[in-house]
Amino acid sequence: MTHTDTAPKTWRELKIDGFVALIGPLLRSTRFESDNTYGLQTQDKHKNQIGIVHGGVLSSLLDQVIAITAWNAVDRQPTVTVQMDTRFLGAAMAGDFLEIRATIRHATRSLVFVDADITCGTKMIASATAVMKISKPTGQNT
Repeated sequence: MTHTDTAPKTWRELKIDGFVALIGPLLRSTRFESDNTYGLQTQDKHKNQIGIVHGGVLSSLLDQVIAITAWNAVDRQPTVTVQMDTRFLGAAMAGDFLEIRATIRHATRSLVFVDADITCGTKMIASATAVMKISKPTGQNT
């Protein structure tokens, strides 16, 4: 049974195409106090050769949640990752439910600075800091 089966009222699936769809589904918390909180029910497909959730999955989750949070903070203008520093602090196992939370640290007219953490229950799994560039939509001059 997945986490979404046990808590359908507190998480909803995001419809995201592309690479994240291969990892996901990415879930978003619907709890009022949980703004910018996302989740992933890990499975066997997420583990590496030693049986823990692959660092690439964790990095991808951090990058996606940071990007969504930055995008929302700048009125849904496109943003791209300029830099992301990731720290792996613990291990997650296939079957664990991961929560990813992001916060805006600072924003300028062209950059957004975002922090994010991945937890499993009370255990810290990974954290990241990122710089996101606000990008002009395709076809617009700079």
